[in-house]
Parts: sequence; structure tokens; C-alpha cells
Amino acid sequence: MATTKTKSPATQEDYLKELREFYWENGFSPDEPALERLAAYAELLVKENEKINLVSRRDVAKIVENHVFISAFIAKYLPEKSSTFLDIGSGGGLPGVPLAIVRPDLRGVLVDSTQKKADALERIVDKLMLANVEVVGGRVESPEFIEAHKAEFDLIVSRATAPLIILMRYSLPLAKDRAHLFAMKGGDISEEFQKMNLKYAPHVRKATTYDLHYKPTNVKNEKDKKLVSLEIVK
Repeated sequence: MATTKTKSPATQEDYLKELREFYWENGFSPDEPALERLAAYAELLVKENEKINLVSRRDVAKIVENHVFISAFIAKYLPEKSSTFLDIGSGGGLPGVPLAIVRPDLRGVLVDSTQKKADALERIVDKLMLANVEVVGGRVESPEFIEAHKAEFDLIVSRATAPLIILMRYSLPLAKDRAHLFAMKGGDISEEFQKMNLKYAPHVRKATTYDLHYKPTNVKNEKDKKLVSLEIVK
């Protein structure tokens, strides 16, 4: 009787190989220590995901492309002079952990309102020995968080956590006089822009939307991945 082979779980070496391929395909010279840390992060994220839902279970097989690589990929759009960043709704550390790995010059605060997710993220950060980030379990709109971090950040990032109008509301008390908000989005966001502009247009000096196309699997951005950049002024 024939037996069906079960596919072995991916290893850190598998993730490293996949990351190298994505970097090389897209014309980046990979920094090997950073790639090794990203691969270690992918492995840790999958392991923690078995305990608490940090990413979609059906997405685990695509953990590098859909989560780790794409979060690191947006670093090329970030202002070089940024120094402090806030990741709103970080979950398992997306996009904050990959950004902190590829941009070690940045100091970040990773926040999630679900304490169990924040605890899992704390374990990931500790195992990676990622010294340039702090994990906080709580809400960025809470008086306590605003008091502790008022006007602290020149860079705010978020991945599909809230509409732009809400992200702007959260960001303004925490942003420096001039800052950037980067939101990773998918699909049609024209209505989000309209609602955000009705209330916050005076605080947006410049708005840009980047199509996140990459080789070999999203050459023409068939997956409709976007990065919204808002230059914020107080």
C-alpha cells in the first residue's frame, strides 16, 4: 500500500535560501548577517504562530514572501534620516522587526493591544537579541502611551491594521513636528484617502502611493500590494 509523504516543516536554512533569492532577483546586494537574522525571525514567527494566531495559518508556507521579505522590502522607501519609529498593531512584529533588522540605525517601539501577541513578540525579540526595539502591550491612543511617547517618532509604520483616518488620529500626538506615516495596504484605497483628507488634509504635506512589485512572483504587482506614504506636519 502506497504511503503519502508529509512535507517536512521549513527550516531556518530554507528561509535563508528563499530570502537570498528574493534579494538577488530584485537587484539588492544582501547583507548576510541581516539575512540570517531575518531567516531566524521567520522560524521564530512560525513557531510562535503555533501558540497564538500572529499570521494566517494558511499563509505560513509563504511566510518569507508575504510577511518577512515584504516588510524588509519597504525599507528602501523610508527616509534615511529617520531615527525613531513606531509600529502600530505590530502583532508578531510586522513590519517592525524586519525593519529593525535591516535598519539597525533605527530605534523602534512595537505596540500591540493584545497582550498575548505582545508577549509572543517579546519572546521573538529576546531570542533575536534585537536591542534597538522595545515591545509594548497596550493601545497607542491611550493617555498613558501618549504621555510616555508624545512627539517622539519621526517615522510611524503600520501593516493593514486600521483605515488611514484612524492611523492619522493615532499618529499625530506621537509624531514629531515633521514625520512620515507609512501604511502597507492592499486593494482600492481611494475611499480611505477621501475620508482621511476630509479631516486631516492640513496635516499632510505630501501623499505618495508606491506599488510594491517585486520579482519573480509579483512582477506587475498582480497581488496589489501598496505602500502609502504620508508626510505629516503638525
